[in-house]
Amino acid sequence: MVADRTADASLADTSALRRRSYFYISRNMESNKIIEALAALAQTTRLAVFRRLVAAEPEGEAAGDLARELAIPPNTLSAHLAVLARAGLVTADRRGRFVVYRAEVERLTAVTTALVADCCGGRPELCNPPPAAECRPSRKPEVSA
Repeated sequence: MVADRTADASLADTSALRRRSYFYISRNMESNKIIEALAALAQTTRLAVFRRLVAAEPEGEAAGDLARELAIPPNTLSAHLAVLARAGLVTADRRGRFVVYRAEVERLTAVTTALVADCCGGRPELCNPPPAAECRPSRKPEVSA
């Protein structure tokens, strides 16, 4: 009988350890995803590409058009888009002979939300963040003369 209680206590301790370990691993994975997204945007060209794709929402933009508009060689653009795609910040969609890229605005929102999740000691009502503006980008940003 005493052995059974000891075994049950040992299993409970192991279960609690697994839960704590899982929590640590899942939090760590979340942190890694945030770091990956921020690292992808922490480069001038990739940031310009992402901003251009955000402006092109919801239609997206063909890779060739992006390369021309941003004056980036196609092979360089391809490498930058691959980094952004691995970070979950852009998606590609083949439309005929073109590959159209779109910004994953929801992913960026999730990253920024995770960064401020513990704002004000876990009491977000104290922070009173401004409401998110609706995304209504134009197809092409207007350039003032």
